[in-house]
Amino acid sequence: MNFMERLQVPEQVLEEVRNGAIHSWSAEKILEWGFDHFAPRIALSASFGSPEGMVIFDLMHRTDPSRSRLFTIDTGRLPQQTYDLMDRIRDRYGCEIEVFFPRPEQVEQMVRREGLNLFYESVEKRQRCCRVRKGEPLERALGDLDAWITGLRPGQSVTRRAVRAVEIDETHGDRIKLNPLIRWSREDVESYANQNQVPVNALHAQGYPSVGCAPCSRAVEPGEDLRSGRWWWENSETRECGIHTGFESDGSGI
Repeated sequence: MNFMERLQVPEQVLEEVRNGAIHSWSAEKILEWGFDHFAPRIALSASFGSPEGMVIFDLMHRTDPSRSRLFTIDTGRLPQQTYDLMDRIRDRYGCEIEVFFPRPEQVEQMVRREGLNLFYESVEKRQRCCRVRKGEPLERALGDLDAWITGLRPGQSVTRRAVRAVEIDETHGDRIKLNPLIRWSREDVESYANQNQVPVNALHAQGYPSVGCAPCSRAVEPGEDLRSGRWWWENSETRECGIHTGFESDGSGI
């Protein structure tokens, strides 16, 4: 199936999403609903750069390990601590991680024309880099899925305040998008991870609440916005890679 084709979601499912009741459910119940309607064509998208994804996968594994799929995008610029966490998760849960990489020819063309560190030069160039390294691999990752799961929460940034528990993702072919932690605070996430000894990225302990590509992530000071360490040279309204907000046809992501 082509990524941009519209999926034909059953009307019963659409009605459940629209009537609003599902948005008050617990994270576990939302995941069960997703498994029941979409497995095996549902998977968690995890960057291994935030505790939310790891907490969700732990909940998925407790709910039904046989139906728990996990994929990630390796941009080619990730810190070593992120790769270490991938191996820890694989060992802890005995699971496969479906890893998607950017197309080499697209990366080569981009850096040959605009340099290895183009992302520092403008918002447009940074989002173009995200499109090549993250957006296009995501299209392939979603190709055999009818629904996907993310760790989005309204409290993460100004760009995520409208996130709902279950959405019809028009940006990605009308796939159903589950965000089971929308009613959780950052403290809830951290408490769950600590109590259940969920593996998380080692950089969190060094002041990185959110970890992406190494050159685009930094530690934050106490009191700073949790997303302020991502693309810190930009303003808060542009700090998204485009995966959750969509890309323009030229790949800028705005």
